[in-house]
Amino acid sequence: MRISLRRLLLLFCVLRYGARLLWLTAPQDDKVRWIAAVLTRLHASPHARTQLDRALPQLAPLARAFAENLANKPEIATHTLHDAIDALSRMQAELAEPLPPDEAQRALRAALGQPVEAIFESIDWVPLESGIANQIHAARLRSPQGSHAEVAVKLAREREVARLEDDVAVLGWVAALLEPGFPAARELGLAALAASFGADLMRRFDLRAEAANLSQAGRHFSDDTRVVVPDVIWELCTDTTLVVQRIETLPISDIDGLRQHGIDLEQLGAHVVEVVIEQAFEHGFFHAALDARRIRVSIEADTLGRLVLADCSIMASLTEPEREFFVHGATALFGQDYGKLAGMHHEVGHVAPGTRPEQLEAELRMRSEAHFATHPQQRQAGALLHQLSAAVRPFGGDVPAALALAQHSLARAEALARTLAPELDTWRVVERALAELARKDLDHRGWLKRLSRELPHLAPIVPRLPLLIAQQLQRRHEQRDRFDSAVWHRQLRREQQRTRRLLLGCAVCGSLLGAAAVLLTR
Repeated sequence: MRISLRRLLLLFCVLRYGARLLWLTAPQDDKVRWIAAVLTRLHASPHARTQLDRALPQLAPLARAFAENLANKPEIATHTLHDAIDALSRMQAELAEPLPPDEAQRALRAALGQPVEAIFESIDWVPLESGIANQIHAARLRSPQGSHAEVAVKLAREREVARLEDDVAVLGWVAALLEPGFPAARELGLAALAASFGADLMRRFDLRAEAANLSQAGRHFSDDTRVVVPDVIWELCTDTTLVVQRIETLPISDIDGLRQHGIDLEQLGAHVVEVVIEQAFEHGFFHAALDARRIRVSIEADTLGRLVLADCSIMASLTEPEREFFVHGATALFGQDYGKLAGMHHEVGHVAPGTRPEQLEAELRMRSEAHFATHPQQRQAGALLHQLSAAVRPFGGDVPAALALAQHSLARAEALARTLAPELDTWRVVERALAELARKDLDHRGWLKRLSRELPHLAPIVPRLPLLIAQQLQRRHEQRDRFDSAVWHRQLRREQQRTRRLLLGCAVCGSLLGAAAVLLTR
């Protein structure tokens, strides 16, 4: 019902701004050009956006941010919409007001199903952070869970989430209406793009999924001294709440504060790059929009200087073949082995089968050699690795969107590391980390990993091995017997033929000798 009302509101706004009147007023011979000029002036008017925001307070900012980012970055139409969503989130977060303390307490009590005082010894109702539709509070548990008493409570504001769901539905409806009538919309796939945009946006408010993402990321880095992932308090997680261990941190962008705590910024920058590479290309489960706002640094005594990954709402995955292609393809690119990389693109189907390998090799060489010619301190590994996917586009090819997203995350991690430590040679850090992954894939560790993948398939076969071996031996014995019998029969027939020829020869010779003897005796 709400979505239907929003659609009627949208149609009312269109009629209110006089679409029919505008069409009737336009000159008969040049209606389209005249209307385009009027719309351009309306867009440039300082009051037009304000009026639209008043008419559609939720939909207008969402649609505007979506359109502006799509215009500035057309590549997000085929690769990722996370940048557009981030722009929207930042804009909306500045306008969104957190829940007042009494409303926040009622919302938390309704979500947990029991009084807040029974669970928390204390809770700070002034949010630590406030986003587009959620807010985070610091709290202390009345009964510590394990060794964790200090926690962070993430509370989703259901009203804002519901409004965003309506906005996404209306946006999809508008896109579906526009696509049949506009060739540009059909070429862009506007309806599918709007659906992807809405799914990615709403995924950020699925707190149960975020709890699962945090748990898996924590398992991946459980023994890693570079990273700490807050533990999830599963007993207190619901559809609208997420409770995790609270760690004293500083933003990674607070360089002065990090220096005051004695944290090595160059080592921290190297860790940022290494962790992103390990997440994406070893675990295959990485943050799709990791930036300075989502990485913090621990300042607690036990974990001082470690990266804190507490925001795992936007995760992406890579398949095993995608990870292997990127790792070995990047190693070939760093080694300037363009022929090998061109062959790999052909093998995995990133280009059409008819593409000439030497042309793709030449394109890779042309795009990459300039990066090797720059000064070592100015080289950017992310810019080089971008050519790994961009070089196939002139040939009508493309790489999977998740692989392009992983490369983009690596480029952002490298930029963040250079911000922390301008003297850090991120080129070598990336090259060394990817080379280590390639070695791990080719040595005994890679063999063991592949063997472990095949063991479930071997389990039902191993108990049958004695029977299979016996059947194979019996089959070979029977074949050998059949072979021996056939050989004996062929030899017997050959000897019989020789005997017949010999007897026939003897008979002919005897007859000739007898005839000669009779003639001579006369």
